[in-house]
Amino acid sequence: MAARSPLAPARFPDLPAVPGVRFATAAAGVRYAGRTDVMLALMEPGTTVAGVFTRSATRSGAVRDCEAKIAADMDGPAAFLVNSGNSNAFTGRAGDASVARICDGVSRATGTPRPRVFTSSTGVIGERLPDDRITAALDALAADLSPGGIDAAARAIMTTDTFPKGAGRTVTIDGRQVNIAGIAKGSGMIAPDMATMLVYIFTDAAIARPLLQPMLAELTDRTFNCITVDGDTSTSDTLLLAATGRSSAVTARGGAFEDALHAVMLDLAHQVVRDGEGATKFVEIRVTGAETDRDARKVAASVANSPLVKTAIAGEDPNWGRVVMAVGKSGARAERDSLAIRFGDIEVARDGWVSPDYTEAAGAAYMKAQELVIGVDLGLGTGAATMWTCDLTHAYIQINADYRS
Repeated sequence: MAARSPLAPARFPDLPAVPGVRFATAAAGVRYAGRTDVMLALMEPGTTVAGVFTRSATRSGAVRDCEAKIAADMDGPAAFLVNSGNSNAFTGRAGDASVARICDGVSRATGTPRPRVFTSSTGVIGERLPDDRITAALDALAADLSPGGIDAAARAIMTTDTFPKGAGRTVTIDGRQVNIAGIAKGSGMIAPDMATMLVYIFTDAAIARPLLQPMLAELTDRTFNCITVDGDTSTSDTLLLAATGRSSAVTARGGAFEDALHAVMLDLAHQVVRDGEGATKFVEIRVTGAETDRDARKVAASVANSPLVKTAIAGEDPNWGRVVMAVGKSGARAERDSLAIRFGDIEVARDGWVSPDYTEAAGAAYMKAQELVIGVDLGLGTGAATMWTCDLTHAYIQINADYRS
């Protein structure tokens, strides 16, 4: 495994316990030796499940199976079964059969109805999944389920990640406590729509799916769909949210619960960027003054995904001309004489030319920071967007050149 990212948090956070959820992990040997690679989460009857998935045309059988089950909108207990090391993507009918066998096995081992078993796989694309290794571990997983195993679950779903990712919040609504805890994996093949991510969020909120599903989709657009590491969208992206209903607090759109859920999702999204393969810089791209929010997003994505911008950041080079280039190629309306660029609080360019107060020394000093903000104001309207990315280093090439070795 690669060295821990320099942008990683000091430790895995203390997450609130979510009544109605239990976890277990196993070392099934799917691909990795000597480490856990399968995670099972079991939710009690009364659980509502919502989900958002990759829109890749080559998405995996597990993703398609989850999509169909989410659309069915059934109630009852639920189970999430996740393996790392093999994505079971582009494996044809054999991959579909693996999903079916795993779902059948989880159903038998836990008593969960098959339509309420949701599976995910992450890892190498195009290799058949040795699902027999997973199904052989199911009885032991079911026997080991514990309310306190979420940190181990976060480790079991890692691939090229250098640290496990978790986030949580507790809020009080009408005098009643509501808990939210989430885990994620993701490091490379990260781009909006959603990224090469697996994300599992658990809450004891009592909330119906017709309210929960659109809330999750909207918050995804403001969090996980605003991050990018390398511009590549995965075949396996899955975000599942389970609400067990064990808290009697009444939730609503735009209230404390939605704010807390947004905070958890944004925290996890930022952790994915902080663990970008080979990353040494965490970068916020802040675009304002566009004609529309859509144009602002185009500009933010163009800057965030530009290899030239990202390599300049890696080299701590304040090459603002590359930002100008990325704005120009974005497809959004932009005018030279109204464009302004900032590095943090430093005005770099305005009115179509370098700012008279800007110095290269100030720009170079700013670029040495681990956390950077690149601001772009188009001067054309009120449209705005923010995205988060990282630098592009030699280590990214090394990790991905050796990924299947």
